Amino acid sequence: MAYTGDVSRGGAPAVRTLDHLTITKVSVGPMDNNAYLLRCGDDQLLIDAANDDETLLALIGDAGLATVVTTHRHGDHWQALEDVVSATGARSLAHADDAGEIPVVTATLAEGDTVTVGDCSLEVIHLVGHTPGSIALLYQDPNGHGHLWTGDSLFPGGVGNTHGDKENFASLIDDVERKLFDRLPDDTWFYPGHGKDSTLGAERPHLAEWRARGW
Repeated sequence: MAYTGDVSRGGAPAVRTLDHLTITKVSVGPMDNNAYLLRCGDDQLLIDAANDDETLLALIGDAGLATVVTTHRHGDHWQALEDVVSATGARSLAHADDAGEIPVVTATLAEGDTVTVGDCSLEVIHLVGHTPGSIALLYQDPNGHGHLWTGDSLFPGGVGNTHGDKENFASLIDDVERKLFDRLPDDTWFYPGHGKDSTLGAERPHLAEWRARGW
């Protein structure tokens, strides 16, 4: 069955198999957070241990978990973090500017850092605005297009919520435009913290509209 990225809480995960990386997407928690399990070789990495620890641990299975990356400090993205780390012994990573409000962080991240899962590398991209330490993770498939996990900084239809704060919105739209859209091609597929996936190409024509509306 072709990957669509459509998932619902309690439903089956969506699995996308690349040449080197397998991506498993699942919806967890009352806010339908997306959690992503990445597998490369014998290694696994989880993006956002958001909720429903039993669901996430079943997904991880006997293969174990090396790393959890939390995309930002908002509580709906780390409700299962302590349980997952305790059960697996995984290291817990987050950006330094958000780490203080995340329950367990064993090392911090910064712009340009690399997080590895097996032989696959993910680049850390710092996007300021939704929170001070929000990050995206970029995997450049050597045999295909880019794959980008954006947390709550970019969704189909707009950037993340900045709650009417004009300074935060300006920071976020500037970072998203400069660090993502100006740099990466249209076929880059992105995976947000809630809801459906999209591509930068599908969203690019609307950037000016997002900036004009202010959210």
